[in-house]
Amino acid sequence: LGRQLNDQERYDLTASATAEVIRPSLFGLGIIAAVYLPIFALSGVEGKMFHPMALTVVMALVSAMILSLTLVPAMVALLFSGPVAEKDVTVMRGARAAYEPVLRWALRARGLVVVGAVVLVLLCGALATRLGSEFIPNLDEGDIAMHALRIPGTSLTQAVQMQNQLEDAVRTVPEVERIFAKIGTAEVATDAVPPSVADNFIILKPREDWPDPRKSKAEVVADIEQAVTPIPGNRYEFLQPIQMRFNELIAGVRAELAIKVFGDDFDALVDAGHQIEAVLSGVPGAVDIQVEQATGLPVLTIAPRRETMARLGLNVADLQDVLATALGGTVAGTFYTGDRRADVVVRLPEQLRDDPQAMELLPVPLPQGGYVPLGEIAELGLESGLNQINRENGKRRVVVTANVRGRDLGSFVAEVQRRVAEQVTVPAGYWVEYGGTFENLQSASRRLAVVVPVTLALIFGLLLMALGSARDAAVIFSGVPLALTGGVLALLLRDIPFSISAGVADGWASRIAAIVADRSDADEAADKVAKARELREVTNPQMIQNPVRVAEQNPALGAQVLRDNGTVGIIEIQQNIPVQDLTTDDMKQFTDLLAEFRGNGLQVE
Repeated sequence: LGRQLNDQERYDLTASATAEVIRPSLFGLGIIAAVYLPIFALSGVEGKMFHPMALTVVMALVSAMILSLTLVPAMVALLFSGPVAEKDVTVMRGARAAYEPVLRWALRARGLVVVGAVVLVLLCGALATRLGSEFIPNLDEGDIAMHALRIPGTSLTQAVQMQNQLEDAVRTVPEVERIFAKIGTAEVATDAVPPSVADNFIILKPREDWPDPRKSKAEVVADIEQAVTPIPGNRYEFLQPIQMRFNELIAGVRAELAIKVFGDDFDALVDAGHQIEAVLSGVPGAVDIQVEQATGLPVLTIAPRRETMARLGLNVADLQDVLATALGGTVAGTFYTGDRRADVVVRLPEQLRDDPQAMELLPVPLPQGGYVPLGEIAELGLESGLNQINRENGKRRVVVTANVRGRDLGSFVAEVQRRVAEQVTVPAGYWVEYGGTFENLQSASRRLAVVVPVTLALIFGLLLMALGSARDAAVIFSGVPLALTGGVLALLLRDIPFSISAGVADGWASRIAAIVADRSDADEAADKVAKARELREVTNPQMIQNPVRVAEQNPALGAQVLRDNGTVGIIEIQQNIPVQDLTTDDMKQFTDLLAEFRGNGLQVE
């Protein structure tokens, strides 16, 4: 127009520009939102972990779309009242200078580029099978949780003594700042465990205070394990505080892998558990292998001699009353202190209750008067009894736990399942199940195997609706496998197994959405090329040295590639046409076309 737009013209131009981008923007938003459908389809623990992230992204996209179609155009119309000049920053000029030669070469050698892309996809597909798998990556929490298990029946006094010895050994490791522990069950019984179980929390010093800051955390764990292993009467599991609680919430055990054996006879369950323990010991990467402490609790057994008791006129109920008072205690009265009261319990001291020989001298009153030693009317002895009996879904079960170091969880569990199936024989009516975080990985993988293909088909349908051409939709959709190659190579270079969190990445979806927004202007680009050719006809073709550089060759490419950096497409026309060679009508048409080019967002030089 050769002048500055007035307010109404600026408002109309802003409205038309906004209306022009609504359709491709909505399709782009739909494609990105569709990528999160598999995440919304997850259930259980994996769903609770990833649903907030997906909801946050979708809400942010919808909010940004609403603002971009309402507030942003209004602010542009009001604030951009002066002359506006499009300028390239140094970064964009440098990027364009580096990209244009590569693009020209790719267009010349397009056959070679396509073959190379196919080879890259096939190669990365083969490499993906070697990635391994896990539920979520192991994050470094900075501290260490050490689970110390002692002999069942260990008294609280003995457990405290062993704990002091353990903490002294841990403090010898120079990277350790402090250690504290919880023994047994606290007042708030979040962990109902006996005094033989202690949770140790090891706080490490800042890495800059370590003797060797380059030392890995795995090496520190190995040093701690080496320091505490010589202490007798302890077994250990090394995890991280949050990881330990997370594993416990998922499968009821604190380790990364739980192998559960179900059945009726407890002896058969324990035997199968020890067989699985032996198999796990031979699997590379298995550490902290433990069979659930189901047996080993010392039990005092008292077997009455019924013939002797009958001759003395005693019955079993009288003997049980005496033993209940001696071992468990009987309330003999109440002690008041102000407004508080406490029961007075009568029983034998602990040192006598724990000594079978002393218990044999316990006097038992006779009906006729007098006393008889307990050892005369009963046989006393210590036997190894059951420490705990756990049930799940109405069945007894024994759990074998293990952690994994130096390999991914998916391949580790696959090898364990194969070896257990080959080397362990369980009786009829008994079965083996696998739990832990691997259970969530399997659940999520099965669900994603169904939902992801459906989502890809939905995205292809959106592309087809946006572009109106199956060929163009297929060309753009080919970016999906190519984008996945980058993810596979990144995981391989970082030596990170594939996880559910890696599988929900959405970079390729954003790329497709951007291309849709660009490709939707292909028809408009074709019209601009036609007008450029019309300009060549009304001017001197011999004097125009470079009329159409990109968009003339490929309108779709002009809209798709050149708009990647935020422009619509560039048609450069060198204005060195002698004015005297143009008629008045030619000059008017020439001026109108240039103004229309500028109004449509093309850069004319």
